[in-house]
Amino acid sequence: MTELQPKPKPDSIDPELWSRLQAEAKSPFRGLRQFVYVSCLASGAIGGIVFFFKVIAGRDLETNVPNLALQIGVVAVMVWLLRVDRSKV
Repeated sequence: MTELQPKPKPDSIDPELWSRLQAEAKSPFRGLRQFVYVSCLASGAIGGIVFFFKVIAGRDLETNVPNLALQIGVVAVMVWLLRVDRSKV
């Protein structure tokens, strides 16, 4: 099989637009992925705050402590995914 060679930049296109198009071709849907990561991170943070205060209040500890741990895990995973996605630039 032959490898596809990248096409040279056409003269009629703006250099800034060309570089954005190349970045999108290398990493498709990156903006959408980061939006999903940040949305899930925010949701996990809000849930974590709610469950933290329920644990502090001492209400229903047998269900709120595991839920708090889950929310902390969601936040940790989303932070990790964001870092991995940003380092692949």
